[in-house]
Amino acid sequence: MAAPFATLDQLAARHPAELTLLAADETTGLRDDGRVDAALRDASVEVRSILQARYTPTDIANVDEGSAEILAVYTMDIALYRVALSFARSSDRLKEGYENAVKRLEAIASGKGALTIAAGTVAPAPTDADEAGEIGPNGVVIDVPPRIFSRASFGGRS
Repeated sequence: MAAPFATLDQLAARHPAELTLLAADETTGLRDDGRVDAALRDASVEVRSILQARYTPTDIANVDEGSAEILAVYTMDIALYRVALSFARSSDRLKEGYENAVKRLEAIASGKGALTIAAGTVAPAPTDADEAGEIGPNGVVIDVPPRIFSRASFGGRS
C-alpha cells in the first residue's frame, strides 16, 4: 500500500486543537492516533482515486515537493472530516472543507489544474499489454479508416 500523503504529525501541527477535540477517545478522552492514522490512509486512497482519472499511479508517486504539499493539505482536510465522522463529531465547517478539497482534486483531475512530476522521473516503457491494444489512462487513441482517395488509387506515385 502506498504511503499516505499526510502524516499524523503534519495533521497535529496544522490543526492541533481540532484534532485533540475531534479524535478524543470516548472512554479515555485521549487522542486515538490509530483512528486518525486510518483516516489519513483512507483519505490518501480517496485522493489517489480522484487523481487517477488523469494521472498514473507512477505519476502520483513522483509528484514534486510543491504538488506533494498541496496533496497533503487536501488529504488533511479529507482526513479531518473522516475523523470527525468516525467519532460522530462532524460540523458544517469540516464538511465544507472536505467538499472543497474534493472539488479542487476533481478540478486537477479534469485538467483545470495540474500536478507537477519531479524531474528525473521517467514514464514506464510500454508493456506487452500496451502493444496488445490496452490503453492506459493517458493514452491517445487514433483509429481511422484507410484512405479511399490517394495518389496510388489514381495511378500516381505513392
